[in-house]
Amino acid sequence: MKKTAIVTGASRGIGFAIARQLGLDGYNIVMVATGAKEKNQGALDALAELGIPCAYVQANIGDHGDRLKIVKEALAAFGRVDVLVNNAGVAPRVRADLLEMTEESFDYVVGVNTKGNMFLTQAVARQMIAQEPLDGRKGVIVNVSSCSAVVSSVNRGEYCVSKAGVSMLTTLYADRLAGEGILVHEVRPGVIATDMTSTVQAKYDQLIQDGLFPIARWGTPQDVANAVSALCSDKFQYTTGNYIDVDGGFHIQRL
Repeated sequence: MKKTAIVTGASRGIGFAIARQLGLDGYNIVMVATGAKEKNQGALDALAELGIPCAYVQANIGDHGDRLKIVKEALAAFGRVDVLVNNAGVAPRVRADLLEMTEESFDYVVGVNTKGNMFLTQAVARQMIAQEPLDGRKGVIVNVSSCSAVVSSVNRGEYCVSKAGVSMLTTLYADRLAGEGILVHEVRPGVIATDMTSTVQAKYDQLIQDGLFPIARWGTPQDVANAVSALCSDKFQYTTGNYIDVDGGFHIQRL
């Protein structure tokens, strides 16, 4: 039986690169995005051209009903869930000094990035536990967090807090699910060239040029996709909440 991967935030950028790579690795793909299917038809067509089976689910992971919808529609399309990639995330709508951050902004960012991750993982893990294992394990969960989990940015503190929370969720679920035959890992992208980082491109270009930033180049969505692909492979038969840093294309495994 062919395995199935749910990838959130999969219609563009890092999420699309992950969905494409896992599809090329042989997975059915459940593409989750907030926009209507018609809006993201180009991404679906790109996967179809590669012969990748894909189901589309319009959902907001910050919403309880939508999280359950993702699992339900994945099962309706392909019958099981073998991989969950928690990639979807949001940045603050307005970057503000820590002393000016609003509760509304904090609730919005943490509600999607951390709470959404927590409870979508819970729903998927329950499904993985209930199904028969393939290749000796019931599933793999990969959380895409950020270097901001450990690097302070005082003008987007809510984002840093949300990603630090994802790192702890990785450890918690790794501990809880290891005995169930489910592996849980984390990927921490550094500065990756996406539409989310386009507004600060000039800033980081200058820092890199001046040798003030510890990477040789911008990372790419494919760099992150390669890390996720490795974690979903049979190269990792155990879990301790492992994470991989992705900085400028260099993958550093931390155990």
